[in-house]
Amino acid sequence: MKKSFILIVLMASHFFSQPLHPFVKQIPTRDGKWLAADCYVNDTTGATKYPVILIQTPYNRLRFRYGLPLGIGTNIASCPYAFVIVDWRGFYGSALAAVPGYDRGKDGYDVIDWIVQQPWSNGKVGTWGPSALGGIQYQTAAKYHPAHVCAAPLVAAPMFNYRDYYPGGVLRTEYIEQLDSLGYGLSPLLLAHPYYDIYWYYAELKTFYPDSIHIPMFLIGGWFDHNIQDMLDFFQALQTQSDPQVRHKHKFLIGPWEHGGHGVAYVGSTQAGELNFPEVEGWSDSLTLRFFDYYLRGISNGWENEATIRYFVPQKNIWDSCSSWEARVALQDTITLYLHDDGKLNNLFPSSSAGNLSFTYDPHDPSPTIGGMTLRSDLLQGPYDQSQLVESRNDILIFSTEELSMPVTVQGGIKVILYVSSDAKDTDFALRLTDVYPDGRSILLREQIQRMRFRKGFTQADETFMENDSIYRIELKCEDIAYTFTQGHKIRLDITSSNYPRYDLNLNNGGPMYTAGDTIVAHNKVYCNALYPSKMIVPVDQFPVSIQNINPSEIDIYPNPACDYLQISSKNFTPTEWHVYDASGKEVFHSTANNQIELNVTTWRQGLYVVLGYGQNNEIFQKTFMILH
Repeated sequence: MKKSFILIVLMASHFFSQPLHPFVKQIPTRDGKWLAADCYVNDTTGATKYPVILIQTPYNRLRFRYGLPLGIGTNIASCPYAFVIVDWRGFYGSALAAVPGYDRGKDGYDVIDWIVQQPWSNGKVGTWGPSALGGIQYQTAAKYHPAHVCAAPLVAAPMFNYRDYYPGGVLRTEYIEQLDSLGYGLSPLLLAHPYYDIYWYYAELKTFYPDSIHIPMFLIGGWFDHNIQDMLDFFQALQTQSDPQVRHKHKFLIGPWEHGGHGVAYVGSTQAGELNFPEVEGWSDSLTLRFFDYYLRGISNGWENEATIRYFVPQKNIWDSCSSWEARVALQDTITLYLHDDGKLNNLFPSSSAGNLSFTYDPHDPSPTIGGMTLRSDLLQGPYDQSQLVESRNDILIFSTEELSMPVTVQGGIKVILYVSSDAKDTDFALRLTDVYPDGRSILLREQIQRMRFRKGFTQADETFMENDSIYRIELKCEDIAYTFTQGHKIRLDITSSNYPRYDLNLNNGGPMYTAGDTIVAHNKVYCNALYPSKMIVPVDQFPVSIQNINPSEIDIYPNPACDYLQISSKNFTPTEWHVYDASGKEVFHSTANNQIELNVTTWRQGLYVVLGYGQNNEIFQKTFMILH
């Protein structure tokens, strides 16, 4: 029952004035229960045999009467497929079949068994659906009915992971509330297990089963969907652990999409939060139909030659492809951007040994959730501007790069390492990564949070409280993304101690979590100095080395260009540190004070490099050199 909200059928379905009229069946299950099903079949006599697309939903099968998915709408008369849409047991028309803890994969198997016995079935069944309708496809596929030929899960993965409900050890408040409102009733179970324990160990073990998948899968995900990391992880496992006969047949489409379920944006739409991408229009439906045509109708349409992973790069606004996401990320260089106490974010190592910034966090006045990977129907979902309602507050630290002199494409997960302290026994540190436009908008791309009591781990034995003003190192990793920060934009990192109601509020008192209690206003610090260099590590294709060019004549480099060895020396300043960066902004060498250094560069890549010398009075001296082999 993982990943529960849904894009409810066809977007704009309520505009259809003439609903479809399926015939209704009660499908028997092995335990003597019955599931309610709507069947959409042009010819039920058996004169024509149809491949069947099965949809299993907890959100009321009747909604599909106003339009079928994949662009079919009400045009069932010309559709080459039959559709069978079934209410989950315990929901809507199948409410009387409720059995606590029942394996829904068995129901999927039983429904397919019924389908292939119908005179209008050609014996081939594919499955489709987003969110919960996607999750149940994995469960059904794991039962391996021989007529289940292929599956197309959207914005869904099968895993039930601690990190999905307690990222950084913090309950996803709005997510759990939405699940409860949809009838899942998970909050009592989740709140009974706020620590990583034996329950989570077995839940994660039981719901990660790539080796049980024996059919080709076409996954469709969105960079702004809360399931994207689980989907990337599971797809990688499918490529290496599923049935050897199908490992090379799985494919993955990733668009600039959010989860959907409310609002105008959905999987396959051109809209995502405040952004619009006309280049993605029609891709999810057209590729899914090609997938079904190939496996269910036997049409030779070149599907086998389609890219293994096809993904959209927002703001670069192109579709790219690769055979392995893990391999693609590994090809990226990384740039380390340091946080400075003047709010700058750049690749200069901090020169001061004393810089820090502080802010207060009052649980009675939390930083508000504005967009992001949300689910609750009263919240914005997707990439939205943070400048007006989040960054204008006084409970936030903001770090920004200079305007970029060239586009910067990120592919992978951004990691942030912070050195922090607080006068509270426990508090949270929450991140928002944004793209700052020339007009001042600060568009949210990624979020993450860390509860300080869980900085060493998430078991109860790991729980450790803070001591007043002691400095702690924490590491936060954001979900992977492909995204281009365009020329003239800025990369920004916002740091607060709340993001509510996306994440639970820390009361700061060090007491029991998720219960009423006294609140404490926490005074929190982030350190930005040479001893405690808070930083952001970004996987990029290239990065503009935007550093101040002061007195390049104060540095001697010989020979320049160099091929094997070179010597770097200072002239009229006494260096405290040397740093060397390649053309992508990646640091390749760092040394403390020496007036002269010698480097063996025989293994360095050919190209342009920048050397920085830091003087005793915080001066920065810069010079470029070339390596030619």
